[in-house]
Amino acid sequence: MQDQDNEINFSFSDLALSPQLLQAIREIGYETPSPIQAASIPPLLEGHDLLGQAQTGTGKTAAFALPILNNIDTSRREPQALVLTPTRELALQVAEAFQSYARHLPDFHILPIYGGQGMDTQLRQLRRGVHVIVGTPGRVMDHMRRGTLTLAGLTTLVLDEADEMLKMGFIDDVEWILEQSPPERQIALFSATLPEVIRKVARRHLRDPKEAKIENKTVTVEAISQRYWPVTGTNKLDALTRILEVEDFDAMLIFVRTKIATEELAEKLEARGYSAGALNGDMSQALREKTVERLKKKSLDIVVATDVAARGLDVDRISHVVNYDIPYDTEAYIHRIGRTGRAGRKGHAILFVAPRERRMLGAIEKATRHRIREMHLPTREDIAERRVEQFKELVMTTLEAEELSFYREFVQKLGKEQNLAPLDIASALTYLAQKDRPLIPVEKNVHSEHYDDGRDSRRRAERNDRPDRGERPDRGGERRERPPRDRERDREFDASGTLYRIEVGRNDGVAPKDIVGAIANEAGISGKSIGHIKIYDEFCTVGLPADIPEQTLKRMERIFIMGKPINIRLWTGEPPPATYAKRRTYPPKRED
Repeated sequence: MQDQDNEINFSFSDLALSPQLLQAIREIGYETPSPIQAASIPPLLEGHDLLGQAQTGTGKTAAFALPILNNIDTSRREPQALVLTPTRELALQVAEAFQSYARHLPDFHILPIYGGQGMDTQLRQLRRGVHVIVGTPGRVMDHMRRGTLTLAGLTTLVLDEADEMLKMGFIDDVEWILEQSPPERQIALFSATLPEVIRKVARRHLRDPKEAKIENKTVTVEAISQRYWPVTGTNKLDALTRILEVEDFDAMLIFVRTKIATEELAEKLEARGYSAGALNGDMSQALREKTVERLKKKSLDIVVATDVAARGLDVDRISHVVNYDIPYDTEAYIHRIGRTGRAGRKGHAILFVAPRERRMLGAIEKATRHRIREMHLPTREDIAERRVEQFKELVMTTLEAEELSFYREFVQKLGKEQNLAPLDIASALTYLAQKDRPLIPVEKNVHSEHYDDGRDSRRRAERNDRPDRGERPDRGGERRERPPRDRERDREFDASGTLYRIEVGRNDGVAPKDIVGAIANEAGISGKSIGHIKIYDEFCTVGLPADIPEQTLKRMERIFIMGKPINIRLWTGEPPPATYAKRRTYPPKRED
């Protein structure tokens, strides 16, 4: 068996995959194939059988899913591929991965079938017609014996985690299914280990298979403290904000899966008062370099990045890495957390793990030889304690470093004039200083806010924190129910306002707060009256009240943002599309 453990020196675009699949791969964030993908995709595309040895977390789902999807004929409403998995959870995970890769294949249908789910649902969808079945051996056998599932049109059969099916006593069922399948079908068998029983199955059913063995690398990360948070209840953005409140970080790198997500999450963090920026492959090289330079020079504290954009990023002050979206394979995780713990410093890695991602958590622990401990979100009391300590430090530093004689005289004079005690004045000044960030955080509904990582607009097939619905991956192009929105942050376009164009954009490094601050301060327009802000590469659009006086507009013509005159003028195009506005609108003012 050939060892495919060498570094990959080609990209997905070098493989004979359809443009629709390559587009999906780019959107997901893949750039170069993992070793198992590089070893498996070419022979499978050529029609060979395959015997693959690879651990969980090496990217093997894409290794067989992409060739299957490349050869699917969506005009044939019959099962053309069958993937057998040992567990219900893995069946759902594989089905969701297929749906993600097939996001640009029109009228594609996939169905996960497993025990514990109602037969009526599965029968209804089988009658409607599906192209790919992903299921556990027992339930697949039930349907075959009932005559509700026929394999007559099958072209590919995949055995995923064959050694696990052996351990669970499914190997006889697997053999029976193989015997009922068409003799000319292609078979791909994947297993972490190859005991003799599995080898016998391979010799009996695979025809002159190509072989690929991927060694399971292990990496020690002693300099990095690793924790994970189980994604339950609290939404991810609020959880991240709580963590930012109490973690003592110098600089932080946050990883997400998509380019759109880097911008959206960075903008949401900016709106919450953090110095955050995006880093993705769609940005110009000059802008990426500017972002990294700002991080090095401490004018930026948080960078939200994709795996591809963060490759080679070496900034010593990165003390924390947050995996906001779990990586697709263990190698990506190791590369991610390797951005911290540099130059002999202690690093911290935090991983968000949805219930269905627990298998990947186990694979990561095995790859890093490190038990990742569960963390609990900071409570309201924890955040209050942290804010109080920070304010105390600020007060003491100010007392030691600043000349305050004028201010002491002011307080004494104010106390005499208004008959106020110094304690009352100090209390009022403390309130004013912390009004936008109260020392005791205001309670809010943490379940209402929704983070769109770019997949909501593309079938949401890989949504990590959605309810467990077995039939969902087969819903194809049906309109799916949207999650609730935060009405304060996600306001619809107000047709009664007026949209203006200003000549400063993403390439200038502008953020929503820069625009709101400049207009509010220079033109005297209330922050609450400033509507949607939509940032393009070279310019922005901003919604302003329809009744702005001519004199105010003239003042605004003299405003500079990021060192550039904004040259404000009426926007002559159409209002922002509703779907885009929902993703890209910003609050003029955060009100906690």
